[in-house]
Amino acid sequence: MTSTKWLWSSSDAAQSLRTRELGQILRTYRRLNGVSQERLAELLGYDKTYISMLETRRRSITDVRTLRRIAHTLGVPVHALGATEADDATFEAMIQFAGWVITLAEIARKSGDAAHAVDELWPLVARLESRASEGSLERESLIILVRARLRLGVTLGTLLPEENLAHAAKWTGRALLAATHLDDAELTTRVLAMHGNELRKAGRTAASISRLQLAVSRASDTTIAAAASAMLARAYGEAGREDLFDGAMRSYRSHLDRAPESGMLATEFTYREIHLRGLADTGRTAEAHRLMQRSNAAVAPPAPQWAAIERITAGRVLLATGEREEAEAALIVGLRLAESARLPHQVQRAVRVAISGGLHSVTETGRTLLLRLTDSAWSRLYADS
Repeated sequence: MTSTKWLWSSSDAAQSLRTRELGQILRTYRRLNGVSQERLAELLGYDKTYISMLETRRRSITDVRTLRRIAHTLGVPVHALGATEADDATFEAMIQFAGWVITLAEIARKSGDAAHAVDELWPLVARLESRASEGSLERESLIILVRARLRLGVTLGTLLPEENLAHAAKWTGRALLAATHLDDAELTTRVLAMHGNELRKAGRTAASISRLQLAVSRASDTTIAAAASAMLARAYGEAGREDLFDGAMRSYRSHLDRAPESGMLATEFTYREIHLRGLADTGRTAEAHRLMQRSNAAVAPPAPQWAAIERITAGRVLLATGEREEAEAALIVGLRLAESARLPHQVQRAVRVAISGGLHSVTETGRTLLLRLTDSAWSRLYADS
């Protein structure tokens, strides 16, 4: 039999639940599982004739306790059978506002307040996870669960230091697991790309590349394709795959030209930063330096964290081309911006660059800042989750 946790995730199953008709729901359950009326009767403790009468609406059940027992046995959300209690009503009310919670949390993350975003997401995710463990989520709630898991993972990927980024990838991976049970290709592709990016940040480059390649091949929406190509280019760059990086950047450029300014990764600022970093990662720092000189660095970043990321990348390129004072200035600005946006793993990037170039004052400043960021109560709490 299909796991009751995912049984009602398909669109046709969801349509059956919306009828609120016990007979229709029983027929759908049997069809999805390929079971007979006799087997369903055994499962529910009835005889085959009674199941037949329920399915044909010659009999009905109104007792709330009985309806709840049937719902829990078959993994049907209890409200679909009209057997709600106070907790169910509260949950339904929460679901009505869940989309807004996720949207507002993403706005907070993009504005540089990822800690507040996690505070908003955590209660929602906890409640959804509890209901999912009971097999009590229908399709609409499962979609919310996917979105909430994904947003939590991506937000933790902004907040956590490098040694804890596997926790972010865990949540995006759980989002992908749930998404695969929904017949929504666009949502699954988006989740696949974001999970691949979190795997990259957690140091699992090979796994990241395989998922991002799949996301790029599946993307039908130009915005998703641009984002997935950008993430794949970063992964290729970090792997030192020069030809593959260049190819991914050409794809990224093509999608960006068709969907300009349609997402955080579909901007000229992020294109430039990803290009700079990839050139440096593949040993072409002189070319990266020329790109810095000829491109428009005055283009506004799509979010505060990207300003920090770009300055640290610029510091790395400037240091590699012998411009130590300019590199130090860029890294100091990057550290200040990373502190403001609470980005410990970007501070760690800056410290590594500073150590490689013997910039001792920048190194010490970064280490002090990192201690302040990683010693905070919220970081300990979410890293242990």
